[in-house]
Amino acid sequence: MEFTVSRADLVRELNLSQGVVEKKTTIPILSNVLVEADGDRIHLTATDLELGIRCSCAAKVKKSGAGTIPARRLLDYVRLLPEGDVQIKVGDNNWANINSGRSKTRIAGMSRDSFPELPEMPAVLAEIPIGVLAGMISKTVFAISSEESRFTLNGALLVLRKGGLVMVATDGHRLAMIESTDELPGVNAAYRALLPRKAMLEIQKLAGDSAPDALLQFSGDENHLFFKLGDRLLLSRKLTGNFPDYERVLPKEQPNSISVSREEFKASIERVSQFSDERSRAVRVRVGDGEIKVHSSVSETGESEESIPADYKGPAVEIGFNAQYLLEFLRAINDDQASFLFKDAHSAGELRPSGEKAASYRYVIMPMRI
Repeated sequence: MEFTVSRADLVRELNLSQGVVEKKTTIPILSNVLVEADGDRIHLTATDLELGIRCSCAAKVKKSGAGTIPARRLLDYVRLLPEGDVQIKVGDNNWANINSGRSKTRIAGMSRDSFPELPEMPAVLAEIPIGVLAGMISKTVFAISSEESRFTLNGALLVLRKGGLVMVATDGHRLAMIESTDELPGVNAAYRALLPRKAMLEIQKLAGDSAPDALLQFSGDENHLFFKLGDRLLLSRKLTGNFPDYERVLPKEQPNSISVSREEFKASIERVSQFSDERSRAVRVRVGDGEIKVHSSVSETGESEESIPADYKGPAVEIGFNAQYLLEFLRAINDDQASFLFKDAHSAGELRPSGEKAASYRYVIMPMRI
């Protein structure tokens, strides 16, 4: 195999593979990227057996073929080369010879024969604007459980239906749900799948390099989910198991509601939580006429309290919450105002953005005993 490719193009596509390549592995080939040259393009493939990515870029192919090269070493080296063309030649001994300007380098590769074959993408189920999907991920991914023992909660539930998309994530202490009412052409029946957290982060990477209205083709088979954007294909194993019935968790009745400046509320929690317990991260939220107070104290280090003007007339209530859980929601929205809905000090509270689409994004958070 021998080809010449633009350094910038190669670095861009190699960057996409880095989140997929297995860094600590007992299977050495998974640390490599598969490079295939054919026609006027090269194709790059990386996988950790749970996640896979295929991408490509234009190249002048002198000799078709394939080989695998250590992904991290190749990227780290090529990104340090000056702008211009890079010539790569992989011989029968699997060594990659890389020439650029006055630089000549050899990297030990491995035979492509031991590189895993990735499944082919089945028929497309839906086309989703990448900006919509990435926006939904940014509003739910932080609520995914980090406990590996809670396997079905290590990702988000994705529901496709004729009237749009729903994404839900929970770790048992809070739940984030967002709904998009954009019509999805071709979707006639509901489709549900559990999308792993790592795949969600890679979709956000794809979105960062694309126009928000670019259409992502979505599909799935018995074991995998497929996301195709232009020449780039991301595939992920589905999580197995039954996701909790999230509709039962969503509060049916929240008689009390308070509207507060998102930025002021966020900044107050950030300051006050400096005096919260490092393990529980607990803060007290006190709601009263015309204001909301945030208080925290640790006997050994000190205490802090701040008051924020708020639009509220109702019973005075004090509720304990994990400060980090509150902050992750407030950082995920861009609205000037945030709404806090609650029933009493012992029931789940709910945060929403203020505005026309408030009902489409709901964040339910369990109270804490302090």
